Amino acid sequence: MKSLKWTLALAASLIGGAANAEISDNVVRVGVLNDISGIFQDTNGMGSVEAARMAAEDFNGGGKGIKVEIVYADHQNKADVGNAIARKWLDVEGVDAIVDVPNSAVGLSINTLLRDSRMTFLASSTASSDLTGKACSSNTIQWVNDAWATGNTTAAAMMSRGGKDWYFLTVDYALGKGIEAEAQKYIEAHGGKVLGSSKHPLGTSDFASFLLQAQGSKAQVIGLANAGGDTINAVKQAAEFGIQQGGQKLVAFLLFINDVHGMGIKVAQGLQLMEAFYWDMNDDTRAFAKRFAARPGMNGKMPSGNQAGVYASTLAYLNAVAATGSDNAKDAVPEMKKFKGKDKLFGDTTIRQDGRVVHPMYLFEVKKPEESKYPYDYYKLVSTIPAEQAFRPLAEGGCELVK
Repeated sequence: MKSLKWTLALAASLIGGAANAEISDNVVRVGVLNDISGIFQDTNGMGSVEAARMAAEDFNGGGKGIKVEIVYADHQNKADVGNAIARKWLDVEGVDAIVDVPNSAVGLSINTLLRDSRMTFLASSTASSDLTGKACSSNTIQWVNDAWATGNTTAAAMMSRGGKDWYFLTVDYALGKGIEAEAQKYIEAHGGKVLGSSKHPLGTSDFASFLLQAQGSKAQVIGLANAGGDTINAVKQAAEFGIQQGGQKLVAFLLFINDVHGMGIKVAQGLQLMEAFYWDMNDDTRAFAKRFAARPGMNGKMPSGNQAGVYASTLAYLNAVAATGSDNAKDAVPEMKKFKGKDKLFGDTTIRQDGRVVHPMYLFEVKKPEESKYPYDYYKLVSTIPAEQAFRPLAEGGCELVK
């Protein structure tokens, strides 16, 4: 009897040891990879790093004393730079998950690199919908937004309010082209027309000629299929041209609260935009935002949807590590995909087979200066797009993981 007890105890200790050994070098390392010095530094940057640190603090060892380390690097919006950092993290530095990654070219490159590796890719800011479509990977989870959702839901919301004729100002790389293509498909399928499109390079400072073409087209809606500094510059210059006063609606496909803050509410007033997260939606989002604003270096800034996505995806990954006892993507990602419930920041949330995190999306209008009562009180809700309508149907993405 004694020897049986001893054998069972030994077996239990070996099982426990095996489970613990699954956490490589006894630390879970999460690498925040983003643009710290360029056009996405406000919507991502060091704010994303603080959001990941907040997730690690709230995880608090997952009840199992699991150690978490947050590291970060700047990909400079270059796929080769991002790839080199990710490779070093994978091969040398024992990083277990990469989170954030604004810039579709960088995100798609990392998605390819990490496929079938032990690393998890939490693509919380990569907007290419290929990540859950033809390029889907069992290592990748995509939070917040994507080009399909941005293009389709924004077009649908604007068309339901009478915006049938469109003109696009599009950044000339994967993100902008993807958004325009998705929106155009929706617009034309629903009886609308695209009257024209102007492509501009990333980091454009002068939008005058593009805006004059858009104005001259007499389109009811001018769609800004760009992001960050490009969108800010386009909106500022559109205000100088009096485009909205002339009756044309300006809609930004990928704009964040930090961008509105940067251009000022006087310039941004009346602008329509689609967001997955707004800090002032409810008590949970406000509590998170208040804590975020008080973090080192944040100086009272409110979090963007991308920064909220870094927090939510990092915490979801860490919870999966605690549940499986493993920081390997082959264990953590399937565990993450079991989630269905309420996320504190994104509401009703499901994680699908293709890696797409599905949650509601919201069409907002930027308030007039006199309607804003306190700092960052910028949005009024125009319409809510429920989770099941906001993202591409599972069967239409062409993802090989979909059974």
